[in-house]
Amino acid sequence: MGNPRNINWRCLRRPFFIALFFLGLATVAFAERRERLIDKWRPLHYQVSLAFNPELTEVARAETKITILVLKESLGILDLDFGEMPVDGVSVGGAPAAFEQKDGRLNVTLTPAPRPNERLLVTVTYHGKPANGLALTNDKDHQPSATGDNWPDRVHHWIPSLDHLSAKASVTFNVTAPAQHLVVANGQLSAQRANPDGTRTWTYTESKPIPPYCMIVAVGRFAVMTPLLPSKVAPLTYYVPPSERGLARRGFGAAPPSLNYLTRLVGPFPYEKLAHIVGATRFGGMENSGAIVYSSTLFNPRENEPLYPGFGVRRGLVEVIAHETAHQWFGDSVTPATWADLWLSEGFATYFAGLFVQQHVSEQAFREFMRRSAETYFKYEQTRRAPIHDRETEDLFKLLNGNNYQKGAWVLHMLRAQLRDAAFFRGVRAYYAKHQHATATTEDLRVAFERASGKNLRDFFQRWVYESGHPQYQFSWTWEMGSAPPRGTLALTLKQTQENEPFLTPVPVDIVMPGATQPRRLMLTPTGRETMLKLPLASRPSAVQIDPRNTILKEVSAEPQAEKKVAAIPHSTGSTPLFFAP
Repeated sequence: MGNPRNINWRCLRRPFFIALFFLGLATVAFAERRERLIDKWRPLHYQVSLAFNPELTEVARAETKITILVLKESLGILDLDFGEMPVDGVSVGGAPAAFEQKDGRLNVTLTPAPRPNERLLVTVTYHGKPANGLALTNDKDHQPSATGDNWPDRVHHWIPSLDHLSAKASVTFNVTAPAQHLVVANGQLSAQRANPDGTRTWTYTESKPIPPYCMIVAVGRFAVMTPLLPSKVAPLTYYVPPSERGLARRGFGAAPPSLNYLTRLVGPFPYEKLAHIVGATRFGGMENSGAIVYSSTLFNPRENEPLYPGFGVRRGLVEVIAHETAHQWFGDSVTPATWADLWLSEGFATYFAGLFVQQHVSEQAFREFMRRSAETYFKYEQTRRAPIHDRETEDLFKLLNGNNYQKGAWVLHMLRAQLRDAAFFRGVRAYYAKHQHATATTEDLRVAFERASGKNLRDFFQRWVYESGHPQYQFSWTWEMGSAPPRGTLALTLKQTQENEPFLTPVPVDIVMPGATQPRRLMLTPTGRETMLKLPLASRPSAVQIDPRNTILKEVSAEPQAEKKVAAIPHSTGSTPLFFAP
């Protein structure tokens, strides 16, 4: 190798930078997550028939009929997502079709190629034990059970499908299981029959399109309970292990009021019924449409976790029930169009669970809820700095983070503070009404709030959703005595010390005057990293508070300054704690 100092850099400079340019393009292309596209075909309806063996350890027989809509010409191969369960046969329109099963796909040959807007009925028969998505395990009472647990894209392990959250479709389940077991699934129970072999077949039909990860069945020896007062919104039922029959009504005490509250706040409940099921899931709760599944430890006590007054159960139990119930509107009915829009599901469910706490527990409990949410986000942000609208993270489980949940909730809280309740909830209802039983993007939400409020929110969404971080403020104030005491000038200084760009969100400031019954409120609008404002006043304020109701997700510290005197009046500094409640 020659000495680098002998290289003619002038000759190499242009091709070098051209190479860097294309390398940069390749890096960007590589970094952006690739998602399953709905471009050539889309599912309209699934009819899934499952027959379990007596021990519920495998699926003895399965048949899924998929009604698909062709979107483009030259659809010679139908590329279904499917796992490793052995396929016994495939037909299209009743005629046998050639297929190839490999690498998580079931590729079905379509001969002749269908035309755009043509509907096809594709039938897949199969059997076996799925590697994922359908949990075949013992329940809390050590009895066999089967429970769908599909998030984010695991339904294809037991149902051939287009396994992307935006590929919504209606579904019918025909489930055959030993007669001693009960079956619950999405939708309404439309038929039930006893079979000569000692099994029973249950048919549930969900007429509304739902995300594939929400398509589930639950089979087990459940005790079935209902609230003491039937819900007027939708049939409400609890499925629990028999050993927890006595805990069900109290444990699910938040279910009826959260269903009623969200119906009044957002719009009509979107599904035929709502079942709360203690079953098998890797999550604390999973929001399957009309059939929420919780982990087997749901009713277990938690050491040192406070109880919520009025419910008499631990705080987390009330919050998870309200969270999963809120998902029926946000996530299930209005589904994020892409994984980058996941906060439209998790952020909404988190914040609306908080709103339920505010309404049915107390204002103080809501403030504590938002404080804990801020703490969770701050801890996450210390480990990874990324926007809420994350188009890069490949591992979808890593999207279950402080950005999509807690920061997403705070974005909604800040919008509520800026727009005020009337415009905020008007925007929420309009957003839901327009996109129910469909999908939505972050831009759809922005447009809904802009139309409801008449405000331009592009900068807000750009900084808080499409970019990363949060403001870290240093705030101070000084009093300068004027020439005619006690009159003088209040000088406010707001600095932003975070590494990334400043946030230009207006900051509320309360000026507390001696003897006044109400503080004077002003909005300090940042223009950059440091913003100063001078305000003439009749007398020195007794206190100055930055964002006293905590309507901004932020950290605040007092600015360290040397002691100084202005017109013989000592310098005063106002500050707030590190973490905030609303």
